[in-house]
Amino acid sequence: MRVLFGTDGIRARAREYPLDGATMFALGESLAHRLKAHNQKPLVLLGMDTRESGPEIARALSAGMAAGGGEARLIGVIPTPGVAYLCRTTDAVAAISISASHNPFEDNGVKIFGHDGMKLPDSVEEQIEDELRAIRRDQVQIAVEDLPDSPDLIESYERFLLASVPPNALAGKKVVLDTGYGAAFRIGPDAFRKAGAEVVVIHDQPDGRNINLNSGALHPEGLARVVVEQKADFGVAFDGDADRAIFVDDAGKIRDGDEIIYLWAQYLRRHGRLTSNRIVTTVMSNFGFEKQLAKDGIELLRAQVGDKYVLEQMIENKAVIGGEQSGHIIDLTVHTTGDGIHTALVFGEILAEAPEAFSRLRTFKPMPQLLINEKVGSKPPLETLPKYQQAAKEATKQLEGSGRILVRYSGTENLVRVMVEGAEEAQIRKIAEHLRDVLKQELG
Repeated sequence: MRVLFGTDGIRARAREYPLDGATMFALGESLAHRLKAHNQKPLVLLGMDTRESGPEIARALSAGMAAGGGEARLIGVIPTPGVAYLCRTTDAVAAISISASHNPFEDNGVKIFGHDGMKLPDSVEEQIEDELRAIRRDQVQIAVEDLPDSPDLIESYERFLLASVPPNALAGKKVVLDTGYGAAFRIGPDAFRKAGAEVVVIHDQPDGRNINLNSGALHPEGLARVVVEQKADFGVAFDGDADRAIFVDDAGKIRDGDEIIYLWAQYLRRHGRLTSNRIVTTVMSNFGFEKQLAKDGIELLRAQVGDKYVLEQMIENKAVIGGEQSGHIIDLTVHTTGDGIHTALVFGEILAEAPEAFSRLRTFKPMPQLLINEKVGSKPPLETLPKYQQAAKEATKQLEGSGRILVRYSGTENLVRVMVEGAEEAQIRKIAEHLRDVLKQELG
């Protein structure tokens, strides 16, 4: 059973277990052992976001890989999807992104990709974790000097991004980018300028500690204000590792992943490129989105939360577009993971071809939805909580088939997430807050 790996790799407080030097050394060593079955001296790429703890984690992983018979090469500061892309287009047999995505700077994490550019299956993560625990030792030798960056690899990723759209696809468009002091701070604005856009950038001076601070995909309100002030055509906010993108339209309205996927799917269908006539999202996507797609003759399939689970269903069902409400969007025609910059460029091209401004494009009428997050000290199976089970049963009855309840633990943080959808906002708030209070009482 996986303990360290969650829905998106390992994530925790930096410099504390399991992100301490000894554990990261053991992770590098156990990964090298596994990869040596396929390569005498496996090469593993390392990329990271802008957190101050990134270089020391990279040093520990590199030392562990060397001890296990492998070799590490540091790309430098690069979005997580850039790590995935470079892994599948070089002679690397695996790659690791050192990032805690949208979390504050005190946290960090690791996401491991195979040579196919896809995140490792749960079963493989479990095997690596088992060996990691078996071989971990407190006293290990880790070099103190930082690994050299590889600007040539970063340039290769940028060329891939620009190849996604025609030359000057965004000419005449004014765009505001909020890089969230994260991994997109340099490459995002550069790619948009080379695509022809007039670019205004905010939150692009990382200092190792300000990543995601009142900025980026989790805090797009500031972006919305700047878009209106600048009279921009649209704005995009990235999270810390730039694998997600949240859009703001020209009127300053924040548009989530469901709306972007809807418009993207419609664009693909108009051009005869929506293969299988289906898309994949998660259980979190709004039911109003699903209803409108059904009216349009497009099937929506739901995966569990986590973009790697979305990808698995996309491949299985031959869907070319899918993603999450949170802004992870996978364009399977060219990529194997969510890529915020790629998403922003391609959707920008879609907007450039649209007959109307972004704010006037029709999407769907969302069903009222409320999501409440509550910190927890432990994560016992929900079915073992009798008070919660009774409260959930009563709440489901109150909705009378006109809504739904989804309660789950976060796979990356010590949180329980309570999501309620229904016809009446007052009712769903009352239900969500009651379920939250019951869980808080039982979980402490």
